[in-house]
Amino acid sequence: MHKRLTVISAITSALLLFSSMSVQAEAGMYRYTDEEGQIVISNTIPQSATKRGYDILNSNGRVVETIPPAPTEEEIAAREAEKQRQKELAIQREKDAQLLKRFSHPDQAIKAMHRKLDELRGLIQLKRGNISVISSQLDNEQSRAANMERTGQEIPDAVLEKIRRLESQIRDIEREISWQTQEIESLKQSFEKDIKRLEEVTGETRTLSLEQTNTDD
Repeated sequence: MHKRLTVISAITSALLLFSSMSVQAEAGMYRYTDEEGQIVISNTIPQSATKRGYDILNSNGRVVETIPPAPTEEEIAAREAEKQRQKELAIQREKDAQLLKRFSHPDQAIKAMHRKLDELRGLIQLKRGNISVISSQLDNEQSRAANMERTGQEIPDAVLEKIRRLESQIRDIEREISWQTQEIESLKQSFEKDIKRLEEVTGETRTLSLEQTNTDD
């Protein structure tokens, strides 16, 4: 009995080995083009030929798999450029969707721009009014200090400190006005870009002027 099992085991191993060899034989032939443009069929393939693409043949000479040529540097660059283009398109689509949530027509964006610009200009006007008030206080303090100096009096530290504080307040407000003036220009450019994009996306043409008029709502 033991001898019979050994024989069966040996037959099984032989069949497995034969099957493995058959599979290798089926997929062990290659058809490729050599450097001179000649078609070659062989059980081996040079590394340089794999870059040009090749076919894997079975024992009957039929193609079981085709390996395409390796991409050239130009093709790789073109693929990367296309991937980047698709990425940028996706980003633009998302931006367009967000823009259309805010405005459905270019005129809506123009009205919103005018309102926002009016708010900023109003703030600047208030700040200029504050500068005028502080400047008046500063003039008074400086005149007071000058009178003391002319009469030979020592100017109190409190007066000098107040003058410095008022001068500092004026400088701070002037910086704020400068920032908000820049913000107005930046905001206007951003809105004008959105308005132009809305015209492209919606196919609608604005009917309102980008410059503010007294007839805007």
